[in-house]
Amino acid sequence: MTLTGHILTPTGWQWGTLEILEGAITAVTPADKATPPGTDAPYLVPGFIDLHVHGGGGSDAMEAGEAAHVMASTHARFGTTSLLATTMTAPMADIEAALDAIAEAMRHQAPDEARLLGVHLEGPFIHPDKLGAQPPYACPGTPAQFDTLLARAPIKVMTLAPDIEGHDALITHATARQVRVQIGHTCGTFEDGCTALSRGASGFTHLYNAMTPLGHRNAGIVGAALAHATFCEIIPDLVHVEAGAMHAAMRAIPRLYGITDATAAAGMPEGEYRLGAQRVFKQGDSVRLEDGTLAGSALTMNQALKNFMTLGDTLAQAVHRLSTWPAEYLGLSDRGVLAPGRRADVLALDRDGNLQGVWIGGQRVEADHG
Repeated sequence: MTLTGHILTPTGWQWGTLEILEGAITAVTPADKATPPGTDAPYLVPGFIDLHVHGGGGSDAMEAGEAAHVMASTHARFGTTSLLATTMTAPMADIEAALDAIAEAMRHQAPDEARLLGVHLEGPFIHPDKLGAQPPYACPGTPAQFDTLLARAPIKVMTLAPDIEGHDALITHATARQVRVQIGHTCGTFEDGCTALSRGASGFTHLYNAMTPLGHRNAGIVGAALAHATFCEIIPDLVHVEAGAMHAAMRAIPRLYGITDATAAAGMPEGEYRLGAQRVFKQGDSVRLEDGTLAGSALTMNQALKNFMTLGDTLAQAVHRLSTWPAEYLGLSDRGVLAPGRRADVLALDRDGNLQGVWIGGQRVEADHG
């Protein structure tokens, strides 16, 4: 199979052809320079990689059962070709059931599903006073507890509060097992953030949200991220974080990448959905608890791309935030860029960033053009 268009290569845009065989890119071939690309030629970019997504298509990762399959097929329609299924703070038995279901789903994926890379464990090792929309089951974590969870499913990212007693040791322990530890849902100080980074923490969970804010005499966890983070996730729905704060983070953090934090409401009409054991309501561009608290999002990655572009990113820069840098953060060498030997996870966009086509492992899947 071949795809022709403006190809985003590691060295920039190139007019040419992607050659694909058995799910992988075999060559990127420049076209005849005399051939006019035309204004309608597609822009071919690597598929989006979402490292924080709770649900979609009406299903939530904590439901277990077929939920992981539903969310993976839903987000594939919007350009996500790989994702981390993300859990919630909950009773340990519920978390274990969700991990078991995700691990099983990883073994039996359909061609039209975004590839499940593993789990983002968001809680329960968070601060009870910074739950955000998480239910009240926060608890301190231990290396032994973590190992029990890790044995059930491949946890790739873990969010924790570094200001909880004993979590310094947990950061060191999880990092030694190649898990990316992220600072989030925390009442910690600037110093707590810096200490966590020195012990191996490598990121921050949904920057600005559910963490101590930046103050000019109390820099907080936000200050630690802006001052010291290389990689950091943010929700670019322009509801969780307003444009000015987005600009500050985009300027300060070299590898600021976008995540959806999507709930079951993603890809669905307005109405009532689940987030873990809680009822949430999609109205307009936001998802909230009954009391009005923001509770994840209904964001999809194709809209995240366009939002980054409205904030000043070029198309290529926005793609880096949603594909290349998430892959780099997880240490994935088989995706995130279009080059020979990489997976043929490819999106076709128009010049304004509108989604035109999706290929996962070289197979075309239905795309939502809305």
